[in-house]
Amino acid sequence: MSKSFASAMIGRRTIYAIGDEEIVHPQTIVEIVQTAVRHVPSAFNNQSQRAVVLFGEHHRKVWSMALNAVKPLTPPENLPATSQKIAGFAAGYGTVLYFDETSVTEGLMKAYPLYSRNFPIWAEQANGMLQFAVWSLLEAEGLGASLQHYSPLIDDEVRQAFDIPVSWRLIAQMPFGKPLAPAGEKEFTPINERVKVFY
Repeated sequence: MSKSFASAMIGRRTIYAIGDEEIVHPQTIVEIVQTAVRHVPSAFNNQSQRAVVLFGEHHRKVWSMALNAVKPLTPPENLPATSQKIAGFAAGYGTVLYFDETSVTEGLMKAYPLYSRNFPIWAEQANGMLQFAVWSLLEAEGLGASLQHYSPLIDDEVRQAFDIPVSWRLIAQMPFGKPLAPAGEKEFTPINERVKVFY
């Protein structure tokens, strides 16, 4: 990796302005996602996290689905801005789709009834860790990304278009690409209000 993980974590920001120029070979991106899926932790090592990596027309198809899904729900005066936002995602180099394999999560709920209420929560946490790991590793390679949530509006179309098992629940979409503009300024709450330390 070109940066330490801490540097990548600090540098990771929401980047909306992305382009489709290839600055990292697609196989490198695939390996980033595969490494994160393999090594990000999960409760009871259940490994319910799933991901789909899309490039080219497949990537753009997702954002066409998203636009078609939100158009009927968007007030006419807001549609130009919404369309521009989604077009910005489509302008990127690719998209990572994040899923939970619900058959694994539901199986654990049955196998460990004492913890059954927690497994869906733990699945979300594991998926969040996966998203953060991939996001940081993409940043380490010089790519910008953002995290989007167009579920459940596009779930059925995504499942049909990419032959996704019914048991995979779509959680988030991450468009990525060459950063075309920096992220905005970020304000931080004082750290001593957020972290308590006892020696």
